[in-house]
Amino acid sequence: MTDDSEIVVDEDEQNEESASTLESEAKRRKERLLALKRKLVAGSAPADEDEELAAAEKEKQELKRTVFRSYQPESEVLAVSKLPAPTQTFAVEEELQEQLTAAVDTSVIDEVDLTTLAPRKADWDLKRDVSKRLEKLERRTQRAIADLIRERLASGKQDLLLSAVNSGIQAEREQAEHDSDDD
Repeated sequence: MTDDSEIVVDEDEQNEESASTLESEAKRRKERLLALKRKLVAGSAPADEDEELAAAEKEKQELKRTVFRSYQPESEVLAVSKLPAPTQTFAVEEELQEQLTAAVDTSVIDEVDLTTLAPRKADWDLKRDVSKRLEKLERRTQRAIADLIRERLASGKQDLLLSAVNSGIQAEREQAEHDSDDD
């Protein structure tokens, strides 16, 4: 146990020595800085040390000038340090209110489409995708019916002409009924 206490004492002595060397170096630096300051002041100010100290204090006081923001000083000497009153204040609330009123969308929806309001059926996307193909088939079907009617007319049979026209009309009605059933 004595070994541990000796080690602790040695470390304390080393810390004190390093602290004392740091303090002595700091004192030397301060002395050098004061000497340099005296040389600078001696070149431009009176040689008397009391006057030098008075000039240094005066400089410090000039640097520590107080500025009054919300305090109204009674003395005229202090009133010089008062900040000037703001000439015009900027109203942020008014500006924001103007921007908000300008940003409001004033457009009114004239028409309300029922397709946007009503829910869609489950297979609406399938019908949409197939509708292009069905349009092509519908055109081909109509063309084929027209060709059949022309052929019957060309054959010269009048009775068949009447039946062909009636069958075309009947086919259109059936197609319309079929389309209305799908909806």
